[in-house]
Amino acid sequence: MSRFFASMIALPLMLIGLATTPVKADIDQKDRAEMQQVIEQYIKNNPEVLRDALVSLAAREEAERVQAGIMLVRNDDGDPVMGNPNGSLTVYEFSDYNCGYCKRMFAPIMQMLAANGDVRMVIKEFPILGQSSVTAAKAGIAAQKQEKFKSFHTEMMTYRGQVNDASIMQAADAAGLDLAQLKQDMDSPETTAIITRTRSAAAALNINGTPGLVIGDTVIPGAIGMEELQTVIDKERTKQG
Repeated sequence: MSRFFASMIALPLMLIGLATTPVKADIDQKDRAEMQQVIEQYIKNNPEVLRDALVSLAAREEAERVQAGIMLVRNDDGDPVMGNPNGSLTVYEFSDYNCGYCKRMFAPIMQMLAANGDVRMVIKEFPILGQSSVTAAKAGIAAQKQEKFKSFHTEMMTYRGQVNDASIMQAADAAGLDLAQLKQDMDSPETTAIITRTRSAAAALNINGTPGLVIGDTVIPGAIGMEELQTVIDKERTKQG
């Protein structure tokens, strides 16, 4: 197969060279015609090669798309952080405070952080379940500025039911946040920009729901348990050496 691909690459290049070189003799045109005939005949005799080439191209384009999306995810200035802020391995979670599956993942996430002191956990506030989700996401980002995000996040993730303005402020108060400062930070253009940035990263990775995880080069669309989460982390840690 590799010899064929070498031929497939070489022959078109030769044809291009012939096409861009002035014809000085009839033999040049003859060679060009014969070469084109060889290529066409090979494709007719081996049509699966075109299929394989298209599959390979699609896989390469998909890998490039994912890598571009991951680079957007890693732009995390201002995003809420838990775990070790200087950890050597970063786990990103796209989350919504109205998402039941996110709340189910909260306990495994906290177990993972307790068991892995080298993990930096970044919460990508990704409000997709209504206006109250947007308000809660803004509060989460604002809580990070007061360095009390973990307490606020815990209050929100253990709250049962649809969040609203009252429950968000109640969680913020329980977390010991300065509510006046919180509201001011929630309304800042910077907070809105962080959410917009997260939406762009999610779109680039085709993450349309919550939760969604990005660990190294691995994108996990959906909730997973502690065991599977630890397995992915261990693999990524091994890759990093």
